[in-house]
Amino acid sequence: MFELLKFFYELALFKKSPEDIPISPFLQLQVIFSYIVISFLMFFMSSSWTQALLHIAVEMILIVVFCRVLLSWHKKLARYSQTFIALLGVDVVISLCAFPAIASLNTPMPEKSSFYLVVIFVYTLLVLWHWLAVGHIFRKALSESFIFGLGISLLYLMLSYLINMAFFA
Repeated sequence: MFELLKFFYELALFKKSPEDIPISPFLQLQVIFSYIVISFLMFFMSSSWTQALLHIAVEMILIVVFCRVLLSWHKKLARYSQTFIALLGVDVVISLCAFPAIASLNTPMPEKSSFYLVVIFVYTLLVLWHWLAVGHIFRKALSESFIFGLGISLLYLMLSYLINMAFFA
C-alpha cells in the first residue's frame, strides 16, 4: 500500500504519468476503496454518515462521467482506466495531506486568529496543488498542452463545486 501511495504522490508532483499505471481490475478496486474510505472520513467530519456516503456517490458519478465523456470526445477512451485511477489516487494523496487542515477548519476557533489564517492558507495551497495535479493528469491523458490540461481541470473542479452546491448547500 505504501508503494501505491508513493506512486500517486509522485504523480501529483508531475514525476509520473497516468500511462505508468498498470491496467488492473484489482488495482482499480483498491484505489476506489481507498478513495471511498478517505473521502468518507473527510465528509463525515462535517456531516452525517448518510450525507457523506451520498456526497461520495455524487463525486464518483461525476468523475466517471466527466472522464468518460472527455476521453470519448478526444477519441482516447482506451486511456479511461488509467486516467480514472490516476484521478482517484491523486485525490486520495492530497486528501490525506489536507486531513489536518480540514479537521482544524471543523474545530471551533476564532476566525481572525493567526492559526485559522494559516490553516486557510494551507488549505488554499492544497486546492491549488489538486488543480495542478488534475491538470497534469488530463494533459497526459489527452496528449495536450499543460495549459489545456489546467483549463479542463478548472472546468472539472468548477463543475464539481457547482454540483456539490446544488446537492448539499
